[in-house]
Amino acid sequence: MKKRQKRKNIAAISLMGNGLMLRKTVLCIRDHSVHFLVIKLVAKGMEGQILNMKIGVGKQRGVKFPNMLERLRGKRVIIVGDSLNRNMWESLACLLYSSIPNPSSEAHVQETNGFYKVIRAKVYNCSVEFYWSPFLVDLVENQKRGTKTLKLEKISSSASKWRGADIMVFNTGHWWKGKLKELNYLLYRGKVVRKMESELALETAMKTWAHWIDKNVDMNNTKVFFRSISPEHKEDQWCYNETKPIMDESYVATFPKSLVEIVERTIGRMSKPARYLNITNLSQYRRDAHPSIYTSRQGKLLTVAQRNDPLTYADCSHWCLPGLPDTWNSLVYASMVLDKSRDNSIS
Repeated sequence: MKKRQKRKNIAAISLMGNGLMLRKTVLCIRDHSVHFLVIKLVAKGMEGQILNMKIGVGKQRGVKFPNMLERLRGKRVIIVGDSLNRNMWESLACLLYSSIPNPSSEAHVQETNGFYKVIRAKVYNCSVEFYWSPFLVDLVENQKRGTKTLKLEKISSSASKWRGADIMVFNTGHWWKGKLKELNYLLYRGKVVRKMESELALETAMKTWAHWIDKNVDMNNTKVFFRSISPEHKEDQWCYNETKPIMDESYVATFPKSLVEIVERTIGRMSKPARYLNITNLSQYRRDAHPSIYTSRQGKLLTVAQRNDPLTYADCSHWCLPGLPDTWNSLVYASMVLDKSRDNSIS
């Protein structure tokens, strides 16, 4: 009887066309080596607030990113989008912070009401900023009336601060599936409407974003990435108590394909298309990589009672750190390296 080969599909990076894409390849995985270390690093007061939680077996492994720091010397990076892109910012902030000499004095971390976060590495004269903008277009909240209006043809109010960045990473997605229904009004073609199909709303917003990029960003000097949908693991693919990746092709995508196609089609029609950072296939196998009940709400870890109610409180959308978003950032770094190699070969 043949010994069963321990080979499973994961995703690997390759460059295709205008974007950074992912393809499946095979990698040997030993069953006993599946483990992870959850480190939650709070951006506010990053110098000391690190929580270590070991789950399963394994040893802590430090993450160092000095080479990326060197490539970011004198540069400004912005990451714009929803809480999944904030997750990506937290990952990159951790990676860079761990590689900065004397970080307590050479790194500066700032947070403003969750809408803006930044880490600055003084000795490298570089910064990585996060701007909260889950729709990428202007969301206006009227505190007195308690209403929210999404202006589909007006770029986010923070867009004026995006200008001049050397690297831009955008995303939007999950809010169009659920949060759109919670809005009171949408402004479309000069008219206020109460309801709209999510496909039309997203397509209008994506065109607004693409037009802003085409008009305001010099692609010769700025690298623009658009990150694909980060998969969730709920219902039959629930992440709670999972310690191993999905080892077959059983994952069923829950995010509407029609919305994914709108994003990809819009990017393809840009005068100079952004790079499509397709992390969906890479991530969909990793139901073991979510914080689950080891998450926090409003800056506080779950209570014992909350952890004992995983149906309500398990987080199967965001990702542990160190963890999967580190790979997303590694793909951005790989693109930077390949660009540099290509430039050197041309010169």
